[in-house]
Order: sequence, then C-alpha cells, then structure tokens
Amino acid sequence: MKIIVVGGGKIGYYLCRTLIEHGHEPVLIEHEQQTAVRLADELDIPVVWGDGTLMEPLRSAGIETADALVAVTGDDEKNLVACQLAKMNFGIKRAVAKANDPKNADIMRNLGIDTTISATANIAKLIEQEVDLAGVKQLIALNQGESGIFEFTLPDDYCYDGKYLADIRLPDQSIITAIQRGGECIIPRGRTAVRSGDRLLIMAKNDVIYKVREKLKLD
Repeated sequence: MKIIVVGGGKIGYYLCRTLIEHGHEPVLIEHEQQTAVRLADELDIPVVWGDGTLMEPLRSAGIETADALVAVTGDDEKNLVACQLAKMNFGIKRAVAKANDPKNADIMRNLGIDTTISATANIAKLIEQEVDLAGVKQLIALNQGESGIFEFTLPDDYCYDGKYLADIRLPDQSIITAIQRGGECIIPRGRTAVRSGDRLLIMAKNDVIYKVREKLKLD
C-alpha cells in the first residue's frame, strides 16, 4: 500500500524502513532540504521537500492515490493539521498522528484523527491491521498482535481461477483455514480449487502478509 509519512526525523526514518521491509510504498515529506536529500539517498524512496501541512507538498507526494497518511513530526499541531488536510481535502482512508504530548491525544481524536500514537512499531502495525486494501483485511489478532486471521477477497477476474491450492505454495508461517464461496464454507484440501470472488481465511504471521498477497497475485 502507498503511505505518506510526514516528518523525516528518527521516527519517520525508521517507520519508512519498516514499511519498506513489509512490502509497502512509503513517500516521505520533509521540510528541511538537506535532510530530504539525505533520506532520499539512504532510503531510496520518493522524498518531497516541503511542508506537510500545505496542499502542494501533499499533492506532490501523491496524496490523491495514497491509502494512508502518518504525521510524525515533533510538533503536534503540524501533525494534526497534516492529518486534517489529508482527510478533509483529499478523503484519505486513514490518518495517523504522533502525539508528542500524551495530553494532546484525546484532543486529536476529537478533532477527527483516526488514530493517535507514538511508538513506531505500533504505527506500522495499526496501518497494516486497520487499512483494508487490495482485498485483504484482518479479522482477528492473535499472539498479542504478532499474527492473525486475515480475509483475502479474490477479484472477479482472478488469474488463478480454477487452480488447485496444492499448486499455490504460500509462504511459511501462513495457512488457508477456510474458503467462503457464496453461502458455503469450504474446509480446503490440496485438491480444492480457488474461484474468482472467493474469500480466503488465512492464518498468518503479520510479517508475511505482504508475501501472501504477492503469492496470491493480489498486488
């Protein structure tokens, strides 16, 4: 998924690295020119030099096609404004703001921010768990959020229509537990064929979900 990160400090830097490792496509907005150039070289991702609380830098980052925006600057007011712009002007699906002062967290939520948080790992986890993208969403979190049961919806013109599960080798730490087809629940075996429109229930570790999506050719 495409995620815009506002703020190229330590949290923004490590958040982008984490998102890259999980198969996402972060775009960073950083207001200091030298920092923006350095991060573009180090991370090898698009970096926009500009103020993430203004419309043009957000447009330059591709906000119209982004799935989420995460504002992690050291200024809570800037984080709030960036998220509000993304939601009100561009209809972003999910806006996440870092609350440097815990007292501001409730205020941000009352002003329309979907999620306020401070830990980088939790930000990445929330994005992956709460944004429904490419026919994938988490139904149940397991083992303190390290794994879960995910629902994968196959498109109507699915390229693997009629293919046996035995021929689709999913990554380690993932398994298809059920297939929902119309009003029927199918307990799958190796000779079970998948069909366009099926909903696959897959138990997997969070860090292999992007590999499952790639294997099922849902990206």
